[in-house]
Amino acid sequence: MRTALSGNRLCIGLLSGTSADAIDAALVRIRGAGPEAQLHLLAYRARPFPPLVRRELFQLFEQAPPALERLCTLHVILGELFAEAAMTLCRAAGCSLDEVFVIGSHGQTVWHQPAPSSLLPLAARGTLQIGDPAVIAERTGVPVVADFRAADMAAGGQGAPLTPYLDWVVLRHPTRHRAIQNIGGIGNVTYLPASAAREDVLAFDTGPGNMVIDGVVQLLTAGELDCDRNGALAAQGSVDRVLLERLLADTLLDQPPPKTTGRERYGLPFARQLLNEFGLPAGILHDPHVPATLRQRACDLVATVTAFTAHAIAESYRRWLPPIDEVVVSGGGARNPSLMRVLRDLLAPVPVVPVEALGLDSAAKEAMLFALLAHDACFGLPTNVPSATGARRAVTLGSLTPPNGWKERANREEEQP
Repeated sequence: MRTALSGNRLCIGLLSGTSADAIDAALVRIRGAGPEAQLHLLAYRARPFPPLVRRELFQLFEQAPPALERLCTLHVILGELFAEAAMTLCRAAGCSLDEVFVIGSHGQTVWHQPAPSSLLPLAARGTLQIGDPAVIAERTGVPVVADFRAADMAAGGQGAPLTPYLDWVVLRHPTRHRAIQNIGGIGNVTYLPASAAREDVLAFDTGPGNMVIDGVVQLLTAGELDCDRNGALAAQGSVDRVLLERLLADTLLDQPPPKTTGRERYGLPFARQLLNEFGLPAGILHDPHVPATLRQRACDLVATVTAFTAHAIAESYRRWLPPIDEVVVSGGGARNPSLMRVLRDLLAPVPVVPVEALGLDSAAKEAMLFALLAHDACFGLPTNVPSATGARRAVTLGSLTPPNGWKERANREEEQP
């Protein structure tokens, strides 16, 4: 592979987030590397998971038996789906896979354990993402960088968040103090002080993003809806202040950064507990004959967990961030008007703007991150942000899986002027 840092390279980033609804694929042209890298999005596609694959993923998240067989099978199946996503993206963009420098695949996180489990006799921190990179490399013929969290954890970090690297490279500003808030399945913020150096960056998980809202809606509708589309259910409800106060007593909010969380904390068991506390049976909104009082109570629960996400973000800023000039929002939650209305009210008078206002596509942003991480890993550049993850030092993230014939291809590229 070429070793010069100044050229233009086509890279693909792939991931499936904590909502596990689709594979995001971005084709990115990257010029330069490290903090001076310039990214240009050429194409983006979201490939929904086949319904059976998504159901199997959620069975895996809940550790339904046979867990090990399901894990092994999905590792390969997701590798095939991620490879197809990359190939479909290239066809749509009119780009040959031979032109692609590297694919960065985050895969699908199925377990994230930033602290040792109290349930096991052996103490270890770890993280697990599936979607076999060897399958992706074999199908596409392109080098694949994957397993991005492990090196940071080996260096004493939590393996997350990873987004601060892209935020720092692309969104830092010479005079404005920015909070870059992603609202995916989990909420996470990157604080970028004006003219930030890498060591100035602060980032951490703020709590649930869409995960609790999605889980409650899925349970209430018996899977008919996978999210509160356009915040419609929340808009019909009223916030239960007693439940909201109890939710905001979450110990995660008291924990100082660095901190990360995930489905193991806010997954479907958490949502089921909330339905039980609210006295609501699962599937109640799937019944067209449900009494109006129960339907209203269901909408009140959706409004309350929506407020929980917004309040957790605002409270995290109050406790752990210096003053900010601007909040930049991305992720699926940015498309939920009910959530954004509450968040803007809580953060006023600080302006809250979509990341599109800064020239980035919100839907493609995280896939672009993994294109950048893979690109810079090929040059051995450090790509974690230790002040965000808690790692002892900056390290190169990701492990390389070369395809068959990669050495010959690399030699040909070296010979080109």
